Amino acid sequence: MKIETLALGPLQANCYILTEGADCIIIDPGGEPQHLLEYCNQANLRPSLVLLTHGHVDHMAAACALKAAGATVLAHEADHHFVESPHPYFVQMVGGLEACHVDGNLEDGQQITIGDTTLTVLHTPGHSPGSVCLIAPGLVFTGDTLFAGSVGRTDLPGGDWATLAASLKHLIAATTPETIIYPGHGPQSTMGEEMQTNPFLQELD
Repeated sequence: MKIETLALGPLQANCYILTEGADCIIIDPGGEPQHLLEYCNQANLRPSLVLLTHGHVDHMAAACALKAAGATVLAHEADHHFVESPHPYFVQMVGGLEACHVDGNLEDGQQITIGDTTLTVLHTPGHSPGSVCLIAPGLVFTGDTLFAGSVGRTDLPGGDWATLAASLKHLIAATTPETIIYPGHGPQSTMGEEMQTNPFLQELD
């Protein structure tokens, strides 16, 4: 499986394009839909599935355009309302977007296969009620649950620190120190590096 990263939209959310052959899975298409579609066209890729680690606008602003191009959009049920009825305040933060009807759910323990790689959904609420991480052998897409040196904010609607802390413990238990982190914003890291240096993880009981 090949992974390409595009930082999209005014908040520069990381959009991950997972390819195996002509079909591709897109994780968190956070904006610039024309740029994203042109990238896929030039690479002869067909977006078949959009996975949203959560429903905040900076991670789903291009989902509607990908759906119009034939992709199926999945998100955890607890965040559907963020995607389908985004708050106008947050919409203006990303310069506008089209609301998107979610086609199906991402559920804890669900497995999604691309080529020879399987992604396993881990429900990690706290940043938002429907936040998920997507775990594959040796790597994890953490959305806004965990960043290099930080974690997702909990002062937005549906956020809660105690819930996020419990989710971070589950994420640590589900991965190894060698696991590469592909976060929703910023650079990559590893679980081991974060457990050693991330002050938020060090605060966990």
